[in-house]
Amino acid sequence: MSKLRLGISPCPNDTFIFDALIHHKIDTKGLEFEVSYEDVESLNQKAFQEQFDICKISYHAYLYLIETYQLLHAGSALGKGVGPLLVAKQEFSNTDLAKCRVAIPGKYTTANFLFSIAYPEVKEKVEMEFSEIEEAVIQGRVDAGIIIHEGRFTYADSGLTKLMDLGDYWEKTTQDLIPLGGIAVQRNMEESLKQKINEVLKSSVEFAFANRHSSKEFVKAHAQEMEEEVIRQHIDLYVNKYSLDLGEKGRKAIYRMQEEAARTHLIAENNKPLFV
Repeated sequence: MSKLRLGISPCPNDTFIFDALIHHKIDTKGLEFEVSYEDVESLNQKAFQEQFDICKISYHAYLYLIETYQLLHAGSALGKGVGPLLVAKQEFSNTDLAKCRVAIPGKYTTANFLFSIAYPEVKEKVEMEFSEIEEAVIQGRVDAGIIIHEGRFTYADSGLTKLMDLGDYWEKTTQDLIPLGGIAVQRNMEESLKQKINEVLKSSVEFAFANRHSSKEFVKAHAQEMEEEVIRQHIDLYVNKYSLDLGEKGRKAIYRMQEEAARTHLIAENNKPLFV
């Protein structure tokens, strides 16, 4: 079997989850992987081009990719209190915010989806890599920005103010978990291969939980200049029991996201099965 093209982000939650799979610390059942590390929106865009067999993807992006990809039950970033934050240097009323330039980490990110649900009146959005948003707000290149990943641990130190926890808004509005990103495989794969990939990924997550220090150097190497405490907080926040298996609650949240996207006319209704 040729190597499977795998795309993940260099963020600590992904490298923590995939370390054992990539480095054969578990039985990969004969599967071999060719790994690419990309920013979340770059992963989304390359999924549209079908450049990966297996890909970390924003759940928002997945809603547009149902025809070509299916979701695995393992590997997700989903839960409570894990949502993106809208930050600025000053407070804005909703009326004033509607006139602001707001940085988003990509059109197809779940962060943009949640922001669009909470603030449908904001039209001037500036797409940029998530790691650049905090500095863009500080420098005044944009009026506000949506921060994800480690940004939620550092924005206050930079003197920024939280305008809204978009995940909290989603939780209170829907009573569901926050679906950020999951692992998708090409729909046209053989069913047995999809199931095998899911089993191997689940084993990788189990190994990560049982051997938390095993991935430390790998995670740190890809986290660039991130401090160890921030890395730990990042993993603790985004890797949880739903990373092992979405379960009924996790799947319900994703179905709810699909319903909201159809209700607000972001996507057309689609009856294809979402999950492997």
